[in-house]
Amino acid sequence: MDADDETLNPMIDEIYTNGGEDTDNNRTNRRAIMSGDQLDIEAYSSLYSGRTKIMRLLFIANKSKNATVQLDALRLAYHEIKKGENTQLFREVVAKIDGRLGEGYEMDLGWCDGVERKMEQKKERLENELNAYRTNLIKESIRMGYNDFGDFYYSHGLLGDAFKSYVRTRDYCTTSKHIIHMCLSTILVSIEMGQFSHVSSYVNKAEQATDALDPIITSKLRCAAGLANLEAKKYKLAARKFLEAGPELGSTYNEVIAAQDVATYGGLCALATFDRAELKSKVIDNSNFRNFLELVPEVRELINDFYSSHYASCLEYLGNLKSNLSLDIHLHDHVETLYDQIRHKALIQYTLPFVSVDLNMMANAFKTTVVGIEKELEALITDNQIQARIDSHNKILYARHADQRNATFQRVLETGREFDRDVRSMLLRSNLIKHDFNIRASRKL
Repeated sequence: MDADDETLNPMIDEIYTNGGEDTDNNRTNRRAIMSGDQLDIEAYSSLYSGRTKIMRLLFIANKSKNATVQLDALRLAYHEIKKGENTQLFREVVAKIDGRLGEGYEMDLGWCDGVERKMEQKKERLENELNAYRTNLIKESIRMGYNDFGDFYYSHGLLGDAFKSYVRTRDYCTTSKHIIHMCLSTILVSIEMGQFSHVSSYVNKAEQATDALDPIITSKLRCAAGLANLEAKKYKLAARKFLEAGPELGSTYNEVIAAQDVATYGGLCALATFDRAELKSKVIDNSNFRNFLELVPEVRELINDFYSSHYASCLEYLGNLKSNLSLDIHLHDHVETLYDQIRHKALIQYTLPFVSVDLNMMANAFKTTVVGIEKELEALITDNQIQARIDSHNKILYARHADQRNATFQRVLETGREFDRDVRSMLLRSNLIKHDFNIRASRKL
């Protein structure tokens, strides 16, 4: 390889070290790579509460190919559902278990009948109370009545009815705090339903009530907006939103997202879309986001490795995390896309400082074959992301630099045009002054 500029030598040394021979000295200085451990279902589920805890467990049970993981997830979901009032979800879980967990995990008709009987009684009571409030025309009581109905429907898994009830409270909100409460409730149900357009709409509405926003509520709204952008595949916007969440969030929003998720989602989206300067200033040097990254050391290390040009280590971390990230209810659809973007950025940054690159050394740095790295580079060159050409016979990548002679001529012509424009402006001004064609500002007495 030939360096394009002597100032790049420190980064070149780092790349050589990461991709070169695996000497004893290198092995001593390298950080240990995490092993691809099986997901600890119990520890994972303890990060969440409410409906999202159950839905994440069911998602893992559906997606995992490991029978033990499936049954562990179903077992925990079974116990969690019986703490609530969602009989429909309970029947679904029992059907999925299908007797595989033995006694104690069968259909409990007595529990279902009891819950549904109480449900009818509570619904009738709430209807009577709401009708009384509407007759008396007390706005605050009507708002609370609709809100109670929203909570009631949500606890029983009737998300559509819960959404309608929460939205109806909007007409009876009299303070900014009421508006914030309505928006957060609506956002929660919208996320569960997968209606992320509603999430964005109500986040914007909540952000307008500035006098009622505190750091915790602001962080919740940033996380909700981040999820909406992630779902829309607007990864850079998603990264920015997650990075704006403050450490005050803690576990206050675990009915939607855990602090560990903020680090993972924000870190991967930033890695896939930010340039080196942004990665340094907005992620690595971000003291607030560093608190989240400390909760997920693997993500912290892979970001630092990427910035330090230790691409082999970074990609190995990503490879170890991939199976668990594929079981995440929000991230699973985006894992492949984000991983491809991160790898492409690594390839581009690796080649950027050099006039020529040995493909054998590059393949070693990225832990792949020469044929594989050549195909990846061909795709990036075709997409015009790398300005280079490949010598397939000698296995060398040559940077295609701009025509310096032509660029110099273009700069000279542009300078000439600017000079001509400036001279014409000065001549026009001098002629106006010469013929006393100017307007003086009128003085106020």
